[in-house]
Order: sequence, then structure tokens, then C-alpha cells
Amino acid sequence: MSPSQSRNGEAFTNFGWVVCMWILLIPFQFGYHISVLNQIQAVLTCKEVNPGSDTLYGLPTCLPMSDFKFSVVTAVFTAGGLAGSLLGNVFMDRWGRKGAARATSLFVGVGASLMCVSASVPVLALGRILVGFGSGIGLAVSPVYLSEIAPSKISGNVGVLTQLGIVLGIMITQAIGLRFATPTQWRSVLFLSAATAVAQFFLSTLMVESPAWLGAKGHVEPKKTASRRLWGKVPPATPATPSVEDPLLDELEARGRDDTVTALTVGQVLTAAELRKPLAILSFVMMGQQLSGINAVLYYSNDILSKALPDFGPYVSLGITVVNVIMTFPPIFLIERMGRRQLLTLSTSGALISLILVGLGLNNGFVTLSSIAILTFVMSFAIGLGPIPFVMIPEVSPYHAVSAMSAISLGLNWSSNFLVGLVFLPLRNFLADGDATKEGRVFYIFAVALFLSMFSLSRVYRG
Repeated sequence: MSPSQSRNGEAFTNFGWVVCMWILLIPFQFGYHISVLNQIQAVLTCKEVNPGSDTLYGLPTCLPMSDFKFSVVTAVFTAGGLAGSLLGNVFMDRWGRKGAARATSLFVGVGASLMCVSASVPVLALGRILVGFGSGIGLAVSPVYLSEIAPSKISGNVGVLTQLGIVLGIMITQAIGLRFATPTQWRSVLFLSAATAVAQFFLSTLMVESPAWLGAKGHVEPKKTASRRLWGKVPPATPATPSVEDPLLDELEARGRDDTVTALTVGQVLTAAELRKPLAILSFVMMGQQLSGINAVLYYSNDILSKALPDFGPYVSLGITVVNVIMTFPPIFLIERMGRRQLLTLSTSGALISLILVGLGLNNGFVTLSSIAILTFVMSFAIGLGPIPFVMIPEVSPYHAVSAMSAISLGLNWSSNFLVGLVFLPLRNFLADGDATKEGRVFYIFAVALFLSMFSLSRVYRG
């Protein structure tokens, strides 16, 4: 790998770790709201209580909803996220990384509060849109901010923490939902998110702006102050020695980063010939992450595994998220040893094999095979396909284009996520044609989509 100029210090100070944990509340909240309605669905939609039978603090104990209405409320989170991610570069470039993070906590706090006190479905949906919008901005800024504050020697390790924050949020909301899924307590699940967002917003006054952003804006002294607080000293421009050869990063370092030029807009990035390759890399890896069907698989796993473990449906969902969290730790230690590309290849191979086995198990009534294959799919996804796309955003993007490229790639991620959620059930039913022994066919489609995305990615690398 080509030698590079060290932009950051060698290690975090204690304050640096505090800043790192503060920004990780953003992906945590995103993961939290992915699953926040799952465990409380029955009580929320009045399936376990009669509509209008009781109130608590003047609020109804449930909101009558059909499955279709509940699906719409769930899906608008993705719509808000898409809008937020497309505008994330505006927030990052105009108000800085710290300012964008503050905006994220504000939108999530207001949205979660509306959901907490909602007395009607439209208010609940509006709150979820705002949470999604804030999460879209947050997913654009958090990988970039982490990259710009991470000590050079562990930048990849710190980058993986974005995915860890997401899966921890999913797991914790599943666990809390088990405890508070009652007519009088389900609002507490949403209140906890709102309280976390408020705390993050006010704690932002104690945090520092990204030294890279300050430098790009010409704020020399504030940049030195932020550097000292994060790393203990202002880092010299000395060659950094990476721990493993990684072809993905070779081009980046050979190209170098110029953080003194004006930030590009989304339109400029889309038309810049020199950015076509890094943009294609991010586009294919982001689409591959979602077109693998991870969200559909996690959704469907409860139904499959409940056949093997009757009466334990909610606990099965929680168990899957626990596995997801556990398997997110290995890439934290492996990413700098194996390299991004090798870890991504290993993850994709495991995911492809697992998806095929899920389909075979469903089509032939092999419940145990399907159950194990879903677990291996989640494990395979967690070690590479989950975290690496977020790590790659700031690493393959020149500094002056990182905000816009983050917005574009995450926009594709949200769009692919929405597409999978929209077509999964209709596509499964169409391919099965009413035959329960053919419901596994839809997972072959996911396997093909993932293979084509990763094959296209490899062609871009070689091209």
C-alpha cells in the first residue's frame, strides 16, 4: 500500500472516546427505530385491547390500525430517511459535522416525542417521518465524522463502530419491547428514544467540530484546539504505515486528499469524470448491502424459527439480533488485518451460500436447515456487508466530495431498502403461486441480486 500522510493523531484521549460514543448515538437511534414498532405492534394496533376502552394521561392505550396502515406507518421511516440522506451533504458542508449531528438529534427527538404522545395514526406517522429524516442525515454524517476524528492507525476499526451502533439499537429495542409491550407501557419505548435524543442535543455543546472540516474552512486555531482535545496533540504530517495491503485504499492514497478546495455538490459529483469510479464502488456496495434481503430475512426469520421453537416467537427475534451484535465485533479486529476487500468477499460468499440454503430449506420443508441458514446469513452479513459500506464512504471519497458522495450512496441504500420492503411479500407470493413449498424461491432472487451487485463491484475494481 502506498504511504500516506497522517491526518490524525495516534490515539484517542479520554475526551476523544467520549466524542466517539456521542456520535455513535446516531446509528444507535437508527437501529432502535428500525425495530421499535415490532415488539409493540400487537398492543399498539389494538389487537390485544379494545379500541377506546381506556386512556392513560388523556391518551388512548392503542391506535386502531389495519395491517396495511401499520405497514404504511412502518414504511414512511424509509421515505424520511431517503430525504434526509439526500440533504445530508447540505447540513454537513454548511453547519459542519457537529452541526449536522445536532440537527439529527433534534429531528429524532421531535419525531420520537410526537410518536410518544400520538393520539392518532397521522401524528404517529408524522413522528416516524421526522425520525427517518433525522436518521437519514445522521447516517450521512456519522461515518464521515468518525473517519475524520479517528486516530489514523485504527480508522477502520473505529469505522466499523457505526454498524455496531445500529445492531445494538436493534437488539435493545427488541429487549425493551418485550418488557414494555403492554397497553399502558408501550409509549415508554418511544419515550426512551426521545430522552436519548434530547440528551445528545444538549451534550453537543461539549463536543468539538471535526478538525478536517475546520481546516477546510480555514479555521486554523480551532482546528489545533480540536486536535489536541481529540488526540492530545496536533498530528505532524508523517507517513503512516498501514497494517495490511488493501487495494481498495491504494488508489485513495495515491490520489491523495485535498481538504482545502470547495466542497462539491451532488450534481457536480454526478458529472465529474474523475469521480465515476469511486461513486460506482459506493453505489454497488450500498445496493448490494440492501438487495441481499437482510431486512426481509430478519423479518421472516421469526415465522420460520417459530415452527421449530413454538411459543418463543418474540424471543427468537431477540436471539437473532443478539447474534447480529456478537458477529459485529470480529470485523472491528479483522478489518485492518484482512483488509476491506477480502473481508467483504468472505462476507458475501457466506451470505450467498446461506441464502441458497434458506430457499432449499423452505422449499423442502427442512425447518432446521432454514433456521441454521438464516443464522449463518445474519452472521455472514454482520462481518462484512453490514459494516464495510459505511467504512468505505469516507475512504474512497476525496475530501471535497465526501459529503455529496455520502448523500448519493446512502440515498441508494435507503431506496434499495424501501424497494426490498415493498416487493418482498408480493414477490414471495407471486413466485410461490399459492404453494407453501415454493416460498423459498424469493431467496434465490436475493442471492442473484447480491451476486450481481458484488460482481459489478469487482468489475469496477479491475476496470
